[in-house]
Amino acid sequence: MKKLLLGLALAAAIPQFASAEPLRIGVLNDQSGVYSDFGGATSVTAAKMAVKDFGGEVLGRKIEVLSADHQNKVDIGTAIARKWFDLEHVAMIAGLTNSAVALAVQGLAHEKNKITIASGPFSTQLTGKSCTSTGFHWVFDTYASSVGTATGLVKEGAKTWFIMGADYAYGHQLAADLTKVVDKNGGEVVGEVFHPVGASDFASFLLQAQSSKAQAVALANAGADTINSIKQASEFGLTEEGQKLVALGIVISDVNALGLKTAQGLVATTPFYWDRDDASREFSAKFEKLTDRKPGMVQAGVYSSVMHYLKAVKAAGTVEAGAVSDKMRELPVNDFFAHNGVVRQDGWMAHDMYLIQVKTPAESKAPWDYYKILRTLPADLVSVPLSQSECPLVKKG
Repeated sequence: MKKLLLGLALAAAIPQFASAEPLRIGVLNDQSGVYSDFGGATSVTAAKMAVKDFGGEVLGRKIEVLSADHQNKVDIGTAIARKWFDLEHVAMIAGLTNSAVALAVQGLAHEKNKITIASGPFSTQLTGKSCTSTGFHWVFDTYASSVGTATGLVKEGAKTWFIMGADYAYGHQLAADLTKVVDKNGGEVVGEVFHPVGASDFASFLLQAQSSKAQAVALANAGADTINSIKQASEFGLTEEGQKLVALGIVISDVNALGLKTAQGLVATTPFYWDRDDASREFSAKFEKLTDRKPGMVQAGVYSSVMHYLKAVKAAGTVEAGAVSDKMRELPVNDFFAHNGVVRQDGWMAHDMYLIQVKTPAESKAPWDYYKILRTLPADLVSVPLSQSECPLVKKG
């Protein structure tokens, strides 16, 4: 009888032990390469801030944050994700800087009935042809960048364009989206060239842009590639000859690295600026205390997406990916990052963005005081219309 009672007690304890396992969230991004400055370790800090502000636990389970560097390699990124899903029981992966890695991990997560929330990559494929019911895209994409920036510049007289892009999914997608916008508004893309990711010498690419005589030279790259492109474009005197340099994938850490003397006058679209309002300033002050820098759109987006995921888990009463995904689409996003954000059928979190111009050194009054917000770009303008969506989840008509 004693053995039977002991066996029953052990059996009863097993599910309790299992339910006490921590809820694990992974932040998978570039922590050592060209995109590490605007994502990297500081995005891990942002995720941990969200967990702490949420309360540190959900459904009676402690919340843990794991992190890893995918090194911008699809095979490494998918291997880490597979290990996390299969052995560490990670329920959601955030960050995912680099579009190629994000697309691969999003597909794997769907197979494993897990959730991904991409805040670093910009490819519209994540919510287009490659969309999944458990994959979400939070911050920015190539459509928002091209529509928000190019529409205004074409209307101001920049009719001819040359595109210099990074030779991978993000660069090609951004170039394609930009071409559509320029054509739609009566302009023309007169040429394009693609460079390797992490290139150090952009001379041959910039010479092609210069010889094209295009009124606008668009940089369809990101991270260190954008910084080096702008520096070398300045050395070549592109803007002095009348060509306007347009940074389609620029983030605030790029401007910080360039300095206002070099970056001044650049026009871009951003979904987040730390000095936009009281809520953004409050979050940014907390972030700066931990990182010694202001947050950019990626770090802010990681915090926002992790917080929304945890709210959805609580509301769903389970960590099962399907139920949580439904709640993520059902709940509105209202925080320092997005006002009245909506998670759509295709997984895109639709929210307002901002057309900004980089200040001159004389206009800047303090460190990180870099942007002038020219106007608000409404969510429906900077989001791919659902009527044009290639996502099979979208019900049309």
